[in-house]
Amino acid sequence: MAEIMSRPSSILFICRMNAVRSPMAEGLTNLLFPKQVYTRSCGVFAGERDPFVDSVMDELGVDLGNHQPKTFEDLAEEGFDLVVTLAPEAHHMALEQTRTQHVDVEYWPTIDPTVATGSRAQIMDAYRMVRDTLKRKIEQRMQ
Repeated sequence: MAEIMSRPSSILFICRMNAVRSPMAEGLTNLLFPKQVYTRSCGVFAGERDPFVDSVMDELGVDLGNHQPKTFEDLAEEGFDLVVTLAPEAHHMALEQTRTQHVDVEYWPTIDPTVATGSRAQIMDAYRMVRDTLKRKIEQRMQ
């Protein structure tokens, strides 16, 4: 019998730099479940804002203009029901940081679109693929 996972009321998304994957996931969760799930994001390191993220999220009506990349330490919050890690180094850090907390940690391996090369259209497609993959995973997890 499959394990039934409850819908979390608070989620922390963590990626490497809090510039691409985790802010996308935070924005998508807020879009899909407005005012239903307390959502934050951070990174192992604080990166720089990525204009491709803004562009592909704008396509769905999600404004990440106020997002500033931050680290787990910058966040200084605890008490999440679920921590979702999107990169290997984020998963390792999350397990270490939450080892004394009662929190579920899930690893959703997600490619890094910043390695995409080619034309602007090809790079945008790589970012859209990550965005759409995260959207599907969030919808599935929150059913």
